[in-house]
Amino acid sequence: MRVNEQIRISPVRLIGAEGEQIGVVSVDEARDRADDAGLDLVEVAPDARPPVCRLMDYGKYRYEMQRKAREARRKQHTVSVKEVKYRPGIENHDYEFKTRHVRRFLEDGDKVRITIMFRGRQLSHPEIGVQVMERVMEDAKDLAKVEARPSREGRTMTMVLAPLVQKD
Repeated sequence: MRVNEQIRISPVRLIGAEGEQIGVVSVDEARDRADDAGLDLVEVAPDARPPVCRLMDYGKYRYEMQRKAREARRKQHTVSVKEVKYRPGIENHDYEFKTRHVRRFLEDGDKVRITIMFRGRQLSHPEIGVQVMERVMEDAKDLAKVEARPSREGRTMTMVLAPLVQKD
């Protein structure tokens, strides 16, 4: 944004401090009005013909914009993808322990990548891995929806679960 002496194009469409239209005036007259009011002349629409300028306290305006940006950053929730790894022959206690982690991640608003790792002869029985995936889907269906269906690449099978409700 150009302010005060940086504005070179004349004439400009001037808007008052309260938002009222003053009209098309020369840039010198606009600067004089700004000085008389103890405000800054700020170019708000440089692409318009003639450019639109406004009388305002530029320092206060910049402070308000920075405060709004800071507030928006504070309220922003970044969704991260957590990963939980299972094995095809997982025991019941291990399964429940890992599934509790999956549920906690989903409650926190994070996506969860479920990975099943196959070794040796397990590779010839991918249906066991699919059963584990379906069991996880069933246990987390109240918190999550399946964003990426189970897919197999080499020795791993992956699936992504997304939370039903995004946290702010």
